[in-house]
Amino acid sequence: METQNFDFRKRLRMKKIVFGTIVILAGLFLLAFNFNIIPETIGNVDVKHVVFSWQMLLIMLGIISLSSKERKTPGWILLMIGVFFIIPEIFTYHVSFINIFWPLLLIGIGIIILSNREFHDHWKTRFHQNSVLEEGFLNEANIFSGSKHKIINQVFKGGKISNIFGGTEIDLTHATLGEGQNELAIECIFGGVTLFVPSDWKVVLNVSAVMGGFSDKRYVIKEPSDPSRVLLIKGSAIFGGGEIKN
Repeated sequence: METQNFDFRKRLRMKKIVFGTIVILAGLFLLAFNFNIIPETIGNVDVKHVVFSWQMLLIMLGIISLSSKERKTPGWILLMIGVFFIIPEIFTYHVSFINIFWPLLLIGIGIIILSNREFHDHWKTRFHQNSVLEEGFLNEANIFSGSKHKIINQVFKGGKISNIFGGTEIDLTHATLGEGQNELAIECIFGGVTLFVPSDWKVVLNVSAVMGGFSDKRYVIKEPSDPSRVLLIKGSAIFGGGEIKN
């Protein structure tokens, strides 16, 4: 448990370092543009528009995701999408960009999926009536697929969920929250997570979202029976998200 929390904090610290560096570079570029150190336009390319574009945002998010030792597939997909859509902003083509790069994007995603053994068994919706946790932790990954878990009479301590064009539904209404702080790391890209938790669980959300979100939609929220037990949900939601329900 302590080793796993230490590894999680180490990965989070690395992401913070990369994110902080990117923010500093963005500030330096903005200063350079404002004082004409770097021209806003070079040739036919609007450099400032390229640097501060949604495509570049996806590229930076991909780099942040790749900076950790967690699953790197989401990072590669974000990087590919950002690069594919930023290329026509820099170069001029005499053929339709969409006709070329959408097929290449799909081919690239397919190659990543086939080359990653971790996702070979996740091609259909799976329902587990009583999922067996590994020492209280759930480790879930879905690409173009989905899964449903129902945790019964087990202690839930957190885990990891990664969804790319997929979804996860977890029923924790018959589970017991572990002692202390229990961290659930999520990463949703064009995907989502739905959690069913008891009304007296203390849940803290720390999820960064880009064109998405993660919210607590429980109709009834009671005072925690044990305030020292906390479910901390961390991670990112990009063109996706999640919700917590009773």
